[in-house]
This record gives sequence, structure tokens and C-alpha cells, in this order.
Amino acid sequence: MKIVFISPVGFVGGAERCLLTLVGALRQVEPSIDCHVVCCGDGPLAQQAHVAGATAHVLPMPPAMAGFGESGLARAGTVKRLALTALGTARAGPTAWVYARRLGALVRSIGPDVVHSNGMKTHLLSRLAGDVGCPVLWHVHDFVGTRPVMARGLRLAAGRVAGCVAISEAVAHDLKTVLPGVAISTVMNATDTDRFAPGPGAGGRLDALAGLKPAPAGAVRVGLLATYARWKGQDVFIEAAAQVSESIAGAQFYVIGGPVYATAGSQFSQAELVALARARGVDIGFVPFQPDPVSIYRSLDVVVHASTHPEPFGLTIIEAMSCARPVVVSAGGGAKELFVEGVDGLGFTPGNADEMAAAVSRLCTDAELRERLGNEARASAVKRFGRSTFGDRMLSVYRHATLKKVRVRRLT
Repeated sequence: MKIVFISPVGFVGGAERCLLTLVGALRQVEPSIDCHVVCCGDGPLAQQAHVAGATAHVLPMPPAMAGFGESGLARAGTVKRLALTALGTARAGPTAWVYARRLGALVRSIGPDVVHSNGMKTHLLSRLAGDVGCPVLWHVHDFVGTRPVMARGLRLAAGRVAGCVAISEAVAHDLKTVLPGVAISTVMNATDTDRFAPGPGAGGRLDALAGLKPAPAGAVRVGLLATYARWKGQDVFIEAAAQVSESIAGAQFYVIGGPVYATAGSQFSQAELVALARARGVDIGFVPFQPDPVSIYRSLDVVVHASTHPEPFGLTIIEAMSCARPVVVSAGGGAKELFVEGVDGLGFTPGNADEMAAAVSRLCTDAELRERLGNEARASAVKRFGRSTFGDRMLSVYRHATLKKVRVRRLT
């Protein structure tokens, strides 16, 4: 079987790590699979796809398309959002059609059995690309129902899609309201539990990356790993860190990540976050985006997930769990499907800094609880989020899609 994955970006964020994990998982369960990754942007994804065992192709998206997106308009009013969207569409539309035809030609030249689109922009482009001669599947990593412009676009583009893969039951439920006639399969993301595994940390290196003095012996390191997308909750984390610091000595806090998206207005700048920390009087270490976060997880004693809106999944949660780290989770959407409260993680209401601070405080003051939750988290990750399970389930989806196309051809 030959599969073409299409990524709307060339950098490596959560959806792209999922794609890379999937390439490895498929080749693990079926070594004969021929994987191709088309990157619609420059960046490290092509090289990492090659390392994972795929053939990489780079077809950069024009800047007018790369920088256009609905997420950057989230804080605008409805009328302004529609007006800006209409303006952006008018500017990017002709360019998108030309680019989509080039993309379609590239895919047809590869001759796949299945096309796997890995992002919203490539879902839309798959409609404009023309008939590629095989089933097209959309891997949906986000909620769509709260994004009216994108939801309408997907409905219009769904004519050629063979089915959707949702990364959680929460995403599947949302997607059914947007695309009621499309087949939807739920396949939870996975992580490489051999790579994301318990091991010695490097707290001193983490301090150095953050530009901090070495933390004192016995300090509890608490960190948030996320892109600087505004809904990832760095501002809530800073508020919770300030509350914890007021009552507990010896806790050190880190924000790990950076502004990686091209969509305008959708993310914090580091200057904004530094200003927030200074205003609250809390010492936060800021660590740049790390392409290989394993050593970061191992260097932290507590990993926080802080998204202010329901999370479609939460890859950092299962990566931290796989490294046997206790997690404090914003328990909304798909994220709350990943852990059991008090067994392998602690949850709080999304956006509630007081509840986050209370959970972090419990872990900072109870080493035995940290160890128990970390051990249980590791066991859960191996059982539920391993690569072989992921590969088997996705391969089943691909086979079903190709068999369905064969049956349709025979009937016609």
C-alpha cells in the first residue's frame, strides 16, 4: 500500500508529531507500506519524515495562503470576522486554486492508494486539487463546530472525501454536527513509548536553557510545554505559578515553546508573557521551542497542560505520561479522555487558575503522590497510546476506504 500524507506546514507541532508517529507506526506493523509526506511549507518536517521512513516532498504554500486562517480572528466580532475572512479569501482564492492544481499533479505523479490530509487547509485544498485517483481521508485534529467559516468550507469541500479520522470522541462528536453525511472513525493519537520513556533528567540544562540560576537541591520543577497559541493557557499558568509561589518555597516554573504559527494574531509573543510574569512578581523560566522534548519531560517533576478551551486531544499529556511524569490537565474536550482523575493524573476546570494552583500545590508538597501518579501514568500510556495499536487501527481505516472504493467501481 502506498500512502501520501499532506501537511499544510513544514514545522513540527503537535499534528506533525502525530503524523511522524503514524509513519513509524505503520512501518512497524506493515514494513511494506510506502509512505510519502508532502510538506506545504519549508521546515524540519521533511527531514524528520525521511528519518521516520517516508519519502519527503516539499511544495511550499504561497505566503498569502500560509498566513491566512480563522484562528487569528477569534477575538474579532462576528461582522468583522466575516469581513476579514471575505477579504482574505478574495486575496488568497486565485492563488489557492493554482497551488491546489500543482498539489494534485504532484500527488497523481506519486500514484498513492490513499491520500491522508493532515490539516484544515489541506482538507480544503484536497477538493480543489481534482481527482487524485484514490480515496482521500481527512485527519481532523481540531474542533470545527466553533469555527463557522472553516465549518462551511469543509462542508463545501466534502464532496470527494472518503471519510474522516477524529483524534478523540470529543472531536468525533463535534465533527458529526458539521459533516453529518461523512463516515467518521475515532483513532486516538499515539506516542513512541520506547522513546518517550522514564530516564534521568537534566535539570541543570533546563535551567540554563531558561537563563536561570541553577535551582536549589530539592526544588520541584513545574513546566508547561506548548506553542504560544493564545488558547494554550500560558497566561493561566503564570497566574497559577504566582499563587503557588506565594505559599510554597522551592517550586520553579518553566514555559517551554514558542510562536510557530504563520496565522496572524493567533499567538502570544514572548514579550507579552514575560510582562505578565513580571506583573505578577513570579520568576518564570522561558525555554525556546524544543524539537526533541524527551529530555525536557524527564527534567520536570510536574507537567501542566493549561489549555483554556476544550482540547481536541493533548499530545503533550500522553508524552509526559509515557515519561512517567505526573500531569495536571485542563480537563475539557478530548484531554479528559486521556487520564483518570486521581489515578494517573489530576484535572482542573479549563481556565481556572485557582484549581490549577491547588493541583500543582498538592504535587509540589507530596513526593509520594508524584511518584504514584507518574508510575500509573506510564502504565496507562503503554497500554492505551502505544504505536502498534495506533498503526493497526489506522491501517484498518485505510483498508476499509480502499475496499469501499473497489466495491463502488465494481457496482458501476
